[in-house]
Amino acid sequence: MDNTVDRVTAFAKAIVNGEPYDARTTYGLNEIACCKRHLNDLKRQGSDDFPYIWKPERAQYRINFAECLTIGEGKKRQQLKLREFQAFIKGSQYGWVHKDTGFRRFRTSYVQVARQCGKSTDNAENTVYYSNFDGYMYPQIYCVATKEDQAKIVLKEAIKFIETDGDLEDEFKIQEYKSLITAKRTGGEVKALGRDSKTISGHRPYYASVDEYYAHPTNQMYKEMADGAVELDESLVSVITTAGFDLTVPCKELYDYCVSIIQGDYIDDTQFIYIADMDKDDDIWDEKNWQKSNPLWSEKRLNNLRASAVKAKAMEGDELRNFITKALNEWYQASRKQYLNLRKFEECGSNTTIEDMESKECYLGLDLSSGGDLTSGALEFPLGGGKYYFHSHSFMPCNRLQEHRQTDNAPYDMWVADGLITLTETLGGYKTDYKYIIQYYKNLIKKLNLKLRGIAYDPHNASAFLQDLEEFGVDCVEIVQSCKSLNDATDDFKNTVDATSIDYDKKNKLFIWSFKHAVTVSNSFGEIKIDKDLRVKRIDPCDACIDVHKLVITKKDEFNASSYVTDEMLDKLWG
Repeated sequence: MDNTVDRVTAFAKAIVNGEPYDARTTYGLNEIACCKRHLNDLKRQGSDDFPYIWKPERAQYRINFAECLTIGEGKKRQQLKLREFQAFIKGSQYGWVHKDTGFRRFRTSYVQVARQCGKSTDNAENTVYYSNFDGYMYPQIYCVATKEDQAKIVLKEAIKFIETDGDLEDEFKIQEYKSLITAKRTGGEVKALGRDSKTISGHRPYYASVDEYYAHPTNQMYKEMADGAVELDESLVSVITTAGFDLTVPCKELYDYCVSIIQGDYIDDTQFIYIADMDKDDDIWDEKNWQKSNPLWSEKRLNNLRASAVKAKAMEGDELRNFITKALNEWYQASRKQYLNLRKFEECGSNTTIEDMESKECYLGLDLSSGGDLTSGALEFPLGGGKYYFHSHSFMPCNRLQEHRQTDNAPYDMWVADGLITLTETLGGYKTDYKYIIQYYKNLIKKLNLKLRGIAYDPHNASAFLQDLEEFGVDCVEIVQSCKSLNDATDDFKNTVDATSIDYDKKNKLFIWSFKHAVTVSNSFGEIKIDKDLRVKRIDPCDACIDVHKLVITKKDEFNASSYVTDEMLDKLWG
C-alpha cells in the first residue's frame, strides 16, 4: 500500500503549494480550497466525527480503468490519458470510503470548469464503468440534461468508447435509436433523460450524469436523480457544468453552496467539489488568470482564448457574455436591468441575526399583498456610519402554500420550516390575516426591547390595516409606489449594497431569492423603481426594504436639516 501511486494527493499538494504542475502555474482560490479540503480530510480520516478513510489504491484502480479506454474520435485512435485534475476528480470520487461499510463517501459531485475541459468525456467514462464494471447488478444509469437531445451527448460519448474497443463491444448492446445502452455483465441500462422525456419520475440511479446544469431552469431533474438514489447504499449523481449568465438558476445556488463548503462555512462530507474559476477581482483580460478556469491548459488553448478575447472586447454583447461564462467559467449577470450587483449583495450577508439588534432603534416597512399572495415586512436598523441591518420576514395563507410553491418554482415549504415565513390560518387559510403581522412584530419588539421609530407602508390593500398599525404608537407613513416617489430610496439602497454597507442574515434564503428577481423600470424622467422580472417571481421582501429605506433616509435628511439650521440663521431669515 505504501508504494501505491497517489496522483490525487500529489495534485492537491502541488496546487495548495502553488507549484507549477501539469502545464499550469496559476490557480484560483476555489480550486486551492478544493485541494485543501482533501489534505485536511486526510488528517482527520477515521475519526469519530469523520468516519471516512482514504484508499489510494482504489483511486488508482479507478484511474487505471479510465486510462485503458480508447478515444476513437479524430484521425487516429489514441489511449485516454487523464490530466492530473481529471485524476483528482475521478480518484477522489472512488477512493474515499466509509471506514466501517466500505461504501463510497461521495454521493453527489459538482464539477465546474471552462468549456472543452473534458467534462462530457469524464462522465461518459463513468457511465461505462458504473454500468458494467463496479460489481453492482442491474444498475440504473442516466445521462440527464434539460432536453433529451442534450442528454444524448454524454450517452454518445460512452458509445464511442464502447465501439472503439472490440473487447468493450462484446460487453454492451447499443440501441442508439432508443437512446439506450444495455450492460451485458450486470444487466444494467444506460438511458438519456431530459425534461421533455415521456417519463421523468420513478428512477433509482446508481450513477447519473447531470449535464450543463447552468442551463436547467429548475432543479427538477437533479432532485429526481438525488432523491431517487436515497435508498441505495452507494450511488453518485455527478453535475458537470460551466458558469452561466442567469444568477437565479438552481446551478448558481448549488455553486454558492459548494463554495461555502470548501470555505468551511458548511459541512457536507458526501458532496464532492471541484471548481476551477477565476477569483472575483481578477482582470478578465490578464492572460495569466485564464489558467485558473482552464485546467486542461496548453499553448493551443492559450492561443484560442486570445482570439476569443479579441472578439469579446471588440464586439461586447453576446460575444463578451459567452467569453466570460464559457471560456473563463465566471458567473456573469447578463441582464442590464438587474437591480443589484448580486455578487455585492451576497457579500453583504453575514451571521448577524435579529437577536444581535436587541434594544436598538429601527423602522418597519410593510408590503401588503392582495388576497393570498406573499406579504412581507422589513425592519431596518440604522447602525451609524452609513451602515444598516435588515431583518426580513414574510407571511402567506396556509392553503395557498402548495399552489405558490408550484407556480413560483420556489421552496416555500422549506422557508416555512426555516422560520422565514409565518403561515396564516384564519380567513379560511386563503387570504392573509393581517393580525398575524401585527402580532409577529409586537412579540418581536417586546422580546428584544426594540425601539420602533416609524412604519412605512404600501397604501395598496392597507386601508383596513391602518387602525391596527396605530397601536404601535409611531408615525405611519404612506409610501407612494411610483418611480418619482421611490427613485431616491431605490438608488441609495443600491449604492449602499455596492459599498457593502448593508447587513442581513445570510441564512435568509427567501430574502436573497427575492432580490435575484428584482429588476428596475423607469419613467420618462429616468427615475426608477424595482419590479419583478417574471410574473410568478415574488419581490415582496425587496419592496418592503425599499419602502422602509425611503422612510429611514427621509428621517435622516430631516435630522440633518434641523441640525444645520441654527437660531442665528432663522433670525437672519425672518429679520
